Amino acid sequence: MPTPTELNLHRTSRVLEITFDDGAHYNLPVELLRVYSPSAEVQGHGPGQRVLQLGKEDVNIDKIEPIGNYAVCLYFDDEHNTGIFSWEYLHNLGQHQEALWKDYLDELEKAGHKRKVRPS
Repeated sequence: MPTPTELNLHRTSRVLEITFDDGAHYNLPVELLRVYSPSAEVQGHGPGQRVLQLGKEDVNIDKIEPIGNYAVCLYFDDEHNTGIFSWEYLHNLGQHQEALWKDYLDELEKAGHKRKVRPS
């Protein structure tokens, strides 16, 4: 599994930039990381139990804590910090970012939630 060679948080743009040793490079929006957190609070305790996260448009990361040499814990400013983001999980989010983002937006629409758009 690829491992990161660089990990940078861009607080103003709310993006986690990550480069892997296989050459992959991703700019992951913090909102995407928060709504797809690998925590049980978000993913549930089994298949099909994921909980749609609402109102995470302005979420940011306060702290990134290494977990061994295989993962990080992201401390979000909405007090969420129970997800352990393995390198494999982050790589997968990067690879499937476009489809995951579309799924998230579709789920918000189905739930009748209007996503607040931040000014550029």
